[in-house]
Amino acid sequence: MLASMFVVGGLDTLLHPERVAPVAEPITRPVSERVGLLPDRTEQLVQLNGAVQLGAGALLGVGVLPRLSALAIAATLVPTTLAGHRFWESEDEGQRMQQRIHFLKNVSMLGGLLNVVSG
Repeated sequence: MLASMFVVGGLDTLLHPERVAPVAEPITRPVSERVGLLPDRTEQLVQLNGAVQLGAGALLGVGVLPRLSALAIAATLVPTTLAGHRFWESEDEGQRMQQRIHFLKNVSMLGGLLNVVSG
């Protein structure tokens, strides 16, 4: 069940990077400048993130290399959460509440992934 969110979300991001690229830009730009191995285009970075979530999510879902898969997903979830759910920047109270809920949902999923990693 934990893997399902990452399989579906990863596939959607892989196929439609333009949906998340504008939101991801503030996080992807500094990361790609510091890590030379990563693509420099935001769309490519979010597609890479989506591919990792899709692949590792599928492996986790079927129980293949669960610790490594959960670790890979956890590594993608941190920048995804920091880029996509910046509730502290929202001026609108309703938006701030929604983003806070999504932020905390991702933190909860991160906890589940780290639980898998620790065995």
